Amino acid sequence: MSIGLLLITHNKIGDELLLTATRMLDACPLETHTLEVTNHSNPEALRRQARSEVEQLDKGDGVLVLTDMYGSTPSNIAATLLLKDRVHVVAGINLPMLVRVLNYPGLDLNELTAKAVSGGSDGIVRCAPGSQ
Repeated sequence: MSIGLLLITHNKIGDELLLTATRMLDACPLETHTLEVTNHSNPEALRRQARSEVEQLDKGDGVLVLTDMYGSTPSNIAATLLLKDRVHVVAGINLPMLVRVLNYPGLDLNELTAKAVSGGSDGIVRCAPGSQ
């Protein structure tokens, strides 16, 4: 089983998260691409590029798309990919989410999507004095 992973984020957020996660894990077990959205990007050109990335990443088991902020341009571009039934999108990427996804490369698309959501939400913790 091989799920493709596409990160669509503002500027270089996706690149930096991927670099950090793969250094932590010493590997990137999923074929992963990033798509950078800047203030000067053409949204229609980005939509075409995102579709092309999904086609390259989908080896038959689907593609998980992680994006940064729901309702923003990266998220809106990712949402256009949902027209294809083998693409799942999760907004709100953070490092715990990405590490969780990369730790479970053998899961199917539905299971990996659930791991992304749980990893992202479980990774948000209010730190208080004496909590360590």
